Amino acid sequence: MFEHVQKRHRVFFVYIGGESPLKEKYIDAASELIVYTYFFSASEEVVPEYVTLKEMPAVLVFKDETYFVYDEYEDGDLSSWINRERFQNYLTMDGFLLYELGDTGKLVAIAVIDEKNTSVEHTRLKSIIQEVARDYRDQFHRDFQFGHMDGNDYINTLLMDELKVPTVVVLNTSNQQYFLLDRQIKNAEDMVQFINNVLDGTVDAQGGDSILQRLKRIVFDAKSTIVSIFRSSPLMGCFLFGLPLGVISIMCYGIYTADTDGGYIEERYEGSKSETQSPEPVEESKEKQEPRSGDSLVPAVQEPKDVLEKKKD
Repeated sequence: MFEHVQKRHRVFFVYIGGESPLKEKYIDAASELIVYTYFFSASEEVVPEYVTLKEMPAVLVFKDETYFVYDEYEDGDLSSWINRERFQNYLTMDGFLLYELGDTGKLVAIAVIDEKNTSVEHTRLKSIIQEVARDYRDQFHRDFQFGHMDGNDYINTLLMDELKVPTVVVLNTSNQQYFLLDRQIKNAEDMVQFINNVLDGTVDAQGGDSILQRLKRIVFDAKSTIVSIFRSSPLMGCFLFGLPLGVISIMCYGIYTADTDGGYIEERYEGSKSETQSPEPVEESKEKQEPRSGDSLVPAVQEPKDVLEKKKD
């Protein structure tokens, strides 16, 4: 049964031993992470002869054609250890896998290459990453995940820049920081030195999730979306962006013209209102000036201005 499981699954966890507090923790972790990997329990007689256990009970992970034993003092919480170890040490990366690796808290060292390109530089970087992942696992497995990616399209969207191929980039998927090479990688020793420099902070981190970077990413994503739409289908792009702009323009024009007509109508209304109200006082003044039917007084005639002035003198 163990050989059957080993052939079917590239990564799986096994609890060895009887009832114990470790088994309770293992069951809790398994119920939480069962959707990501495989969990089994067995007696000590089931495991292969090449497996040596210093103490019982124990939790083991079988992957990369070998096994690793959980150490509570060095590895910390069991669930966190399982979450970190549920991936093979070297992987072919894609966008979905990078998203999953964000939960592990590990940095991801990626050789960005063109798999169709069989030149020495492309194959050399891939082999160097594989060598470091295999030979330096004990030194870096708690902090690093290794792999390669075909093409730089997805990496460019993360970095918001054009990354040259082939190259090596180290990603911190939890906060979107990245580290680029500060030296030419010739062999595994150069790669190990670069990784150590990343760990001790000698290499400057770029990117991140600051407010400025978030605004920059929004602008970059919008620009990338518009460009991709027009590249794939120019007519569709013109329809998607031209129709809303046309509707908005018509609405703005309608609002502007409605305000102008409204002001003109209001002005005409006020003018007509004043005309209808003005004759009433005039009529009243006329009535005051006209004599009554039974009155014999003759209305006074206004004398010229010169005559009035002579009278005053």
